[in-house]
Amino acid sequence: MKNTAQYIQSGQAVLGIEFGSTRIKAVLINQQGEILATGIADWENHFDNGIWTYSEAEIWQGLQQSYADLTQQIQDKYQVTLTKLSAIGISAMMHGYLPFDKQDNLLVPFRTWRNNFTQKSSQKLTALFNHNIPQRWSISHLYQAILNNEPHVAQIDYFTTLAGYVHWRLTDEKVLGIGDASGMFPIDSERLDYDQTMLQQFDQLISEKQYSWHIKALLPKVLLAGDNAGFLSEKGAKLLDPAGNLQANIPFCPPEGDAGTGMVATNSIKEKTGNISAGTSAFAMIVLEKALSKVYPELDIVTTPTGKLVAMAHANNCSSEINAWVHLFNEVLQAFDVNVNSQKLYETLFNQALKGSPDCGGLLAYGFHSGEHIVGLGSGCPMFIHPTNAEFNVANFMLSHLYAAFGAMKLGVDILLQQENVNIEQILAHGGMFKTQGIAQKVLASALNIPVAIMQTAGEGGAWGIALLANFLGKNNTLSEYLDHEIFIQSQLDVVKPEPTIHQGYEKFIKQYQQGIAIVQTAIEHIK
Repeated sequence: MKNTAQYIQSGQAVLGIEFGSTRIKAVLINQQGEILATGIADWENHFDNGIWTYSEAEIWQGLQQSYADLTQQIQDKYQVTLTKLSAIGISAMMHGYLPFDKQDNLLVPFRTWRNNFTQKSSQKLTALFNHNIPQRWSISHLYQAILNNEPHVAQIDYFTTLAGYVHWRLTDEKVLGIGDASGMFPIDSERLDYDQTMLQQFDQLISEKQYSWHIKALLPKVLLAGDNAGFLSEKGAKLLDPAGNLQANIPFCPPEGDAGTGMVATNSIKEKTGNISAGTSAFAMIVLEKALSKVYPELDIVTTPTGKLVAMAHANNCSSEINAWVHLFNEVLQAFDVNVNSQKLYETLFNQALKGSPDCGGLLAYGFHSGEHIVGLGSGCPMFIHPTNAEFNVANFMLSHLYAAFGAMKLGVDILLQQENVNIEQILAHGGMFKTQGIAQKVLASALNIPVAIMQTAGEGGAWGIALLANFLGKNNTLSEYLDHEIFIQSQLDVVKPEPTIHQGYEKFIKQYQQGIAIVQTAIEHIK
């Protein structure tokens, strides 16, 4: 404990901060990647004037709260005031749209990845580039604003992602890690920069608008893992730590998206490896040996933090509907003056799910709180369908919602497995869905018919991943070598194999799930 206190006090520790959908997490690690302290701030996006957003004030309040929580833990645990660090990294939800003018003013409220009103833009750009451009990508948001003739577009001097924005304000550097950048605009995997041909195609596409800018000038500079991405400015130090204890001039690694930090946190950056993150959203990241044979609207092509091609099956919705029902069950218990710990409630209900029929007894659930591009929904409407001849009980109810949480993402992964014949020997999973040991892991393994592994460290998620990337600054080896030989050399895996009966039941469920999408679409059209 004393040695750790001296280690922190001497400024050798590394800080990683990630802005997730529902919480902002700060993680302090040592050079071996061991976690010394964590800090958390809860936050939630809100639907304002038809847009899913977080305000600028919420971004900075959340950052400061997570950092303050971290420093308080350090003070309580080690009796040390944090003043120096050896490196810092910032990560956040990928995609979205944050445009600024020449005076650095945000021109419109932050449009997050969760918005699905860019379908026209997405389709046009996908056809133009012959490269899938999903609705949540930054370039989709920009082009949709152009199609909508939004007046702010003419004033744009710079646009970026949430991680890029926070990094910029802390360091004055307009840069982005290649993984996060690959969710703004397509990347040329050989040049490791934005695709030059597509940049020119975009400029030609909008030439009649006669804007004063070219697209390349608006985008952040692309950096790779290990590159120096600037230093904490005096102003940035005060922004991060209003208490004034943190010193400036701390080096930063490139800011990265949550997909990239998830790959790092699960050591899934090599070809044939893959990981799945499951929380508010769910996405599978599979590192490819070669480019896909054609464009699939269900699959994004992004990159690892070192620029390797990755196929991403991204579903906007995962755990939100389960959380809503568990909250309702908790209200019922409280009405009877029964108080159950939240974790205990989740564990009990998740364990109950595995007592259900493998096909959920005919019950059908949809957790679409927002739109879901994989199944063609522009907006969301959660639904639970209980046919009169179904087996309606708690076990089948919970199992149907666990199945549904992975439904849209599975449809994307199935394309890789069945149409592209991608070989995936094992997938590493992380995120809030896996807090209850073994249950969601078994469901996911059986749904995909692939063994699913969980690392003990993976529970720390992307905040730990970006801390590892910050720690990688100045290393002489490759990122893969660093992870293999310095971080994961003694990592333990909990591997769950598919259960044939659950897999067969899930296949039956997913057919009904696909057929029932039309019901959800009808509900969306009639309940507005």
